[in-house]
Amino acid sequence: MSTSEHVALVRELVELVERRIVDPLEILFASDEQVRPVRDRLRIEAEVWAAQLLGPDDGLAVRTAARLVAAAFPGDGPFDPPDEWWRTAFGRAVARRAGHPGREAVPFATAGAMLGITRQGVHDLVKRAKLDRHPDGGVTTRSIRRRLNRPQERHAARCDHH
Repeated sequence: MSTSEHVALVRELVELVERRIVDPLEILFASDEQVRPVRDRLRIEAEVWAAQLLGPDDGLAVRTAARLVAAAFPGDGPFDPPDEWWRTAFGRAVARRAGHPGREAVPFATAGAMLGITRQGVHDLVKRAKLDRHPDGGVTTRSIRRRLNRPQERHAARCDHH
């Protein structure tokens, strides 16, 4: 986890929870005074959530992602964000830690958004067996998570001494 990833994720989580949960409470209560302690606590909790999402404990990261998605995006149907959501700091963290909640496979375009590459790039990775095609179509979310969590390759120049 880099500091810049953590900072971006905290900022995004604060904005998301304020917009979707705290601001509506302020409207309902018709008072900033009633909600101010929640806003103050939110900033602390966002730091904790970001550390959990980016930290070493996979189980905790998945549970945190699930709680945040359920609270910030409630609905009667399955969570199915637009492809651009996967390019946000929170979307990238969810993709890395939980994959696509509730989906075994996603279309090539969504896989590309989750990986930060083009749809054609996904086709190339499937063709080279770097991502798994799902029997019903698309790409398995398990293979996307595996790709996102692989150790980063170093492309340093090599010096061959003869």
